[in-house]
Amino acid sequence: MQNPNCFIFFRQSRTTCLSPSNLDLSCGSSVGVSATLSETTHNNVIADKNTEICKFCEMGDLRNAMELLSWSQKSELELNTYCFVLQLCTQRKSLEDGKRVHSIITSDGMAIDEVLGAKLVFMYVNCGDLIKGRRIFDGILNDKVFLWNLLMSEYAKIGNYRETVGLFEKLQKLGVRGDSYTFTCILKCFAALAKVMECKRVHGYVLKLGFGSYNAVVNSLIAAYFKCGEAESARILFDELSDRDVVSWNSMIIFIQMLNLGVDVDSVTVVNVLVTCANVGNLTLGRILHAYGVKVGFSGDAMFNNTLLDMYSKCGKLNGANEVFVKMGETTIVSWTSIIAAHVREGLHDEALRLFDKMQSKGLSPDIYAVTSVVHACACSNSLDKGREVHNYIKKNNMGSKANLIFSQLQLKSIVSWNTMIGGYSQNSLPNETLELFLDMQKQSKPDDITMACVLPACAGLAALEKGREIHGHILRKGYFSDLHVACALVDMYVKCGFLAQQLFDMIPNKDMILWTVMIAGYGMHGFGKEAISTFDKIRIAGIEPEESSFTSILYACTHSEFLREGWKFFDSTRSECNIEPKLEHYAYMVDLLIRSGNLSRTYKFIETMPIKPDAAIWGALLSGCRIHHDVELAEKVPEHIFELEPEKTRYYVLLANVYAKAKKWEEVKKLQRRISKCGLKKDQGCSWIEVQGKFNNFVAGDTSHPQAKRIDSLLRKLRMKMNREGYSNKMRYSLISADDRQKCFYVDTGRTVRVTKNLRVCGDCHEMGKFMSKTTGREILLRDSNRFHHFKDGLCSCRGFW
Repeated sequence: MQNPNCFIFFRQSRTTCLSPSNLDLSCGSSVGVSATLSETTHNNVIADKNTEICKFCEMGDLRNAMELLSWSQKSELELNTYCFVLQLCTQRKSLEDGKRVHSIITSDGMAIDEVLGAKLVFMYVNCGDLIKGRRIFDGILNDKVFLWNLLMSEYAKIGNYRETVGLFEKLQKLGVRGDSYTFTCILKCFAALAKVMECKRVHGYVLKLGFGSYNAVVNSLIAAYFKCGEAESARILFDELSDRDVVSWNSMIIFIQMLNLGVDVDSVTVVNVLVTCANVGNLTLGRILHAYGVKVGFSGDAMFNNTLLDMYSKCGKLNGANEVFVKMGETTIVSWTSIIAAHVREGLHDEALRLFDKMQSKGLSPDIYAVTSVVHACACSNSLDKGREVHNYIKKNNMGSKANLIFSQLQLKSIVSWNTMIGGYSQNSLPNETLELFLDMQKQSKPDDITMACVLPACAGLAALEKGREIHGHILRKGYFSDLHVACALVDMYVKCGFLAQQLFDMIPNKDMILWTVMIAGYGMHGFGKEAISTFDKIRIAGIEPEESSFTSILYACTHSEFLREGWKFFDSTRSECNIEPKLEHYAYMVDLLIRSGNLSRTYKFIETMPIKPDAAIWGALLSGCRIHHDVELAEKVPEHIFELEPEKTRYYVLLANVYAKAKKWEEVKKLQRRISKCGLKKDQGCSWIEVQGKFNNFVAGDTSHPQAKRIDSLLRKLRMKMNREGYSNKMRYSLISADDRQKCFYVDTGRTVRVTKNLRVCGDCHEMGKFMSKTTGREILLRDSNRFHHFKDGLCSCRGFW
């Protein structure tokens, strides 16, 4: 993979002489333009560039127009020419060309007046760059109402109603007269925000400015009043309408009255009424509408069927929803999303996940609404693998912000919506956001057992022990501990906060495979290999068949306790006893285990003969082993495999540099430093944090913003002097690592164990300092890095130098 930072792009000067010798047709120059330019050059006649460019624009030939514009001189171009080209960029939705035109205007020093500014705003907004369009708009303060409407409409489309309202208020202050579209747009926003008084204020403007006879504006007023709960005001407006079109009827949704008056009812009206039935749970009217729709021939209408399905679902009639779904001729993403949500609503989470898989097998890509339902199903059914799969899909398709926007717009948030959002944050590895949302939820709703199962992993991720204990108390008071999902999440939280929770584990009567696996992994994290193996044996004694994840955990535990023989035994038994084909992560732990045994040549052969192609992490583990065992020769063979797979990952450069540093090959270290700098690579930002009295204290290299920074520095200087007297010094062999000493020094009450969490794997210098600190201060230090726990006590570490 090539790093974009390694490329330099050159742009030919626009002042280059237009002669046949410097027009390179082989580089993709347009034949039409090149022929025209060659001809004019040959005849020694300079054509009117403005006319030529405008002709190209009239023909819709953007490429030729752009090329001629680029070659033209500032003095040759007129304002109207720029406007023509920008208009064509807008029509073609070509943001890249529009930006080029803007760049040429800027470089030519042309002033952006109201006319040119309006064209630029129109181009940027219509081509999808709303931020840039707004920036230009704010700079020109145009009084053209269509521009104000354009921006207000675009903000409304993305749900940013407050920005729309801000523009409307600014428009009024500047005395710009709005039109019917302005009021229609702002009424929709105030309705979405449930601002009834603002709707009434706009109603006054509408009457004052003479828009009271415009059906579109009045219909928007009716709909706004209705959404704000002002049914009486909406009804009065409706009754005053002399020309009641279908839109008017849809706004009020008075279906029965329309039928009585003999008004022809379209499918849009029926759909709107069905939406209301779904929201208020009116199953009787919903069934009448179903029958009516079938009678008049709406059964082939996709919108009618999808809304009907949703109505049955929200009215608690899953059978009715399934019947509609089965009878639908062509299912869409909307219908699949509705039926999945229906099963989630009824607690049929496994069936919802099956439908989700079936939808994808049909070639349909899930949208944010389908994914939101499935996240909730994963959280409730404890489907970890499916949760990871959905998590990756969300990240790949950048859906996180969309889900948050949908949630924030909900006027009434149910326990399901709260849990779905909290579960989504939790499964997307956003622990801070999870806990913040949980705090908001507690102010507005009552958490249930599913909430607890979603929040506890966030506490585990942050090692937020005090918050975890607080939630534990809530679980006991509400009696949620009997729920196996909650109990499992609670054990996992304590394990990842530095406690093995053996007593808690023993209290759970009916343990499932997930709980056993959590406990085995916990022993592994803390370096208790014997206890992990004993627990694995208990699974077999209980007659439970181990799963892939169980073998992953036991191999992880064997690795961190250097149990080579036992590790091989478990690895071999995956196939021989359990008929499980080892996956890449199983091979990765065996590689780690072989490295710890010190036999690097055997490890290298093992990797090369693996039936699965090794990833960069496996080769990286071998490179780390080369650092530990001082094998420079092998270390120089490994990078070619790593950089082919992940050339942009700085940590592998750092590892190799540390190998060279240990061997005192400083010239090789400098070469790597230059290579990192040349390719524009950046080291992963390391940070550490500690929880004190329920609050997190974060430490990042170079950051002095902590309120007790001076006190920490003073303490650190005294501590370092004491440690230096006992033989501590920075290790030069740990090259390219710049962890701030503040990350190695934390303040907690005297006598208490210091519990630190680090986002990256601990470096050698921090590890050495941790050992010296525990000895010098007489304090036990518990450090959790990205790989395992380190128990520092009396100058020793539980990892015994292998991490």
